[in-house]
Amino acid sequence: MKPEEVKIYFYRSRGPGGQRKNRKETAVKILHVPTGVTARATEHRFQHQNRQLAMERLEEKLRVLREPQKKRIATRKPRYAREKELTAKKKRSEKKWMRRNVINGYGNGDA
Repeated sequence: MKPEEVKIYFYRSRGPGGQRKNRKETAVKILHVPTGVTARATEHRFQHQNRQLAMERLEEKLRVLREPQKKRIATRKPRYAREKELTAKKKRSEKKWMRRNVINGYGNGDA
C-alpha cells in the first residue's frame, strides 16, 4: 500500500478517559482512497499506537477484499422440502378460509 493512497485523520475520541482524552487528538481514522475502505482505532491512549492498530485493520480489510469470491453452486430444493412448504401453505390457507364471515354464501358479509 502506497502512502499517497492513504489519508490519515486524527480526532478526539469519545467516552471516558479524563483530561488526556478530552484534550488530545488520539483517535485515528485511515481512509484508503482508491477503494473507499476505512479503519478506525480509539482503544489506546497514544496516537501512534492507534495509528498502528488502524493500519493493521485497514490492511486486513483490503486483504479480505482482494480474495477471490467463492462461486456459488446452484442447487435445487429436495422434493420433500417443497412438499413440506406446500402442505404448510395449504394448512395456512384453510385456517384463513375458516375465519371468514359467511352470510348468504358470499365472502365477508359485504354483499
